[in-house]
Amino acid sequence: MRETVIDVKQVSMHFNLMVERVDSIKEYILKLIKGKLLYNDFVALNNISFSVQKGEIVGLVGLNGAGKSTLLKIIAGVLKPTSGSVVTKGSIAPLIEVGAGFDPELTARENVYLNGAILGHTKSFMDKKFDEIIEFAELQNFVDVPVKNFSSGMYARLGFSIATVVQPDILIVDEVLSVGDYRFQEKCEKRINQMIEQGVTIILVSHSINMIKRLCTKVVWLDHGQIKDIGATKKVCLEYEG
Repeated sequence: MRETVIDVKQVSMHFNLMVERVDSIKEYILKLIKGKLLYNDFVALNNISFSVQKGEIVGLVGLNGAGKSTLLKIIAGVLKPTSGSVVTKGSIAPLIEVGAGFDPELTARENVYLNGAILGHTKSFMDKKFDEIIEFAELQNFVDVPVKNFSSGMYARLGFSIATVVQPDILIVDEVLSVGDYRFQEKCEKRINQMIEQGVTIILVSHSINMIKRLCTKVVWLDHGQIKDIGATKKVCLEYEG
């Protein structure tokens, strides 16, 4: 039996959504002092449980607002769940949002080193990998341009290149690849396939059911914050599309 590397146990996530509009900080503070701020409790995830074994490629599917991105952020450690727990084993490379982890005022070069430090890499290591990162991202002509001037596709290319320059134990990929052009998506998928061959565990969110079918060994279908189905890719995708 393969080792469990992600164990999600009874995870729920609640957000407080303000009911009425507040037009200024002064109004907000006054309502806060008087106890007149009204909130609705929004349940993004409700009692989610599943496990992922080493080397599995798990797809998350569901309509917008189903809770997919929230779940990924909890697994990556970006968010703490309201209740429940997530236990992971090994290094995690998260690709959750376009531009996440980047300082828009810094250049591509500076952001490579910033993101490398966030991922735990030394400057000397990033020095050795720098040209490889920029070449894969196809940003040779934009190395010293502030990333605030980048398109979403350029952000995605740079983020993916940095995250995958070293093979992590777990790769978490949200819809960030969908903003790149078709050719670069193929390039990323090729690298993901190489990682799959090396036994990397992958959790993938994509609205492209064809990509899910091509890459994933198991699928989790989320609907309004709950698991509607979980199982073999062909079976769950067939039900989801139906």
